[in-house]
Amino acid sequence: MNPLTSNTQAILLLTAPLLLGRGSSATDLLTLGEYNRLARMLRQKEKSPADLLGDSAEEILGWCSPRFDRARLEDLLGRGFLLSQAVQRWQGRGIWVVSRADAAYPRRLKARLKEDAPPLLYGSGEPSLLDTGGLAVVGSRNIDEATVTYANSIGRLTAEARLTLVSGGARGIDRAAMAGALSTDGKVVGIMADSMERAVVAHENREPLMQGRLALVSPYDPAAGFHVGNAMQRNKVIYALVDAALVVSADFQKGGTWEGAIEQLERLRLVPVFVRSDPSAGKGNVALLQRGGLSWPEPLTGFELAEAMRTGISDMAARPRQATLPFTLQEQAPSYPAKKPSVSDRKPPPSTSEGTEDKSQEE
Repeated sequence: MNPLTSNTQAILLLTAPLLLGRGSSATDLLTLGEYNRLARMLRQKEKSPADLLGDSAEEILGWCSPRFDRARLEDLLGRGFLLSQAVQRWQGRGIWVVSRADAAYPRRLKARLKEDAPPLLYGSGEPSLLDTGGLAVVGSRNIDEATVTYANSIGRLTAEARLTLVSGGARGIDRAAMAGALSTDGKVVGIMADSMERAVVAHENREPLMQGRLALVSPYDPAAGFHVGNAMQRNKVIYALVDAALVVSADFQKGGTWEGAIEQLERLRLVPVFVRSDPSAGKGNVALLQRGGLSWPEPLTGFELAEAMRTGISDMAARPRQATLPFTLQEQAPSYPAKKPSVSDRKPPPSTSEGTEDKSQEE
């Protein structure tokens, strides 16, 4: 990953807590909504966030002052020394940062989430994995050993299908599925809601990170601790990066897995949401199926898993979209084999790599 761009430096100064320890944080950062308003103003003036650090900064702050407190912006932009300390800490842990203003920012997030896309992404590992699509596997943290084994097997099937597995990196379903994919030389993206600094130096992650088979990514400061709101919000990032999703287990009407699935099924509808329909899956899964989730067909091979995804994507494309959607996404379904090959020549399909590209400049 290349050094921080000037745009990313400016966005970090405006929106990032730049935590150097768990107890310290700037208290008057721009919220996502405030940053989006500022970004729109900059775009209207044919300026970029980087211009706030250049010779035209005084002029820009002047015409921003009716909407933003100038002293507040100056205080945030004046945190250069704190930023340099944070960057040094991140680099020492192999952590990179991209912003919505960077070409390396995942195209699917900008195309699908628009202004809801995180202004910043912190990551470690191979960043190109974020544009490979694949299958999201999500579920509860507290599960029994049989469900751990099941999630692990889904991860191995995803790797056999040569598809990227995307999950949340939390204990339970997430880690079991990720471990299954990595144990079969698969590719994995973990979207972290907290404790990313610890995850990137964990023993089990170091080798796949260095091999380019794993990317750990977070919209939140790498030193940030657990926060329920962050865990809820990162779910839309998981769904926005993939071709389809599988809910292995969900608590009924509570928890991040439930809320994220309901948001996809009833509002965003970015991808088909499969739900494990085994009788042991629980009340939450039954309710998700009643709310529009697709019954997971329990594939036994990587090829069958990819076929299930292809069918789900086609079925979703045929459904009329709700008029209340915030935007319309036109995306071509991934190309999988049209018919099942013989056992002798069966090969898993290639990974899906293309999402709808947003070629507009960052606001």
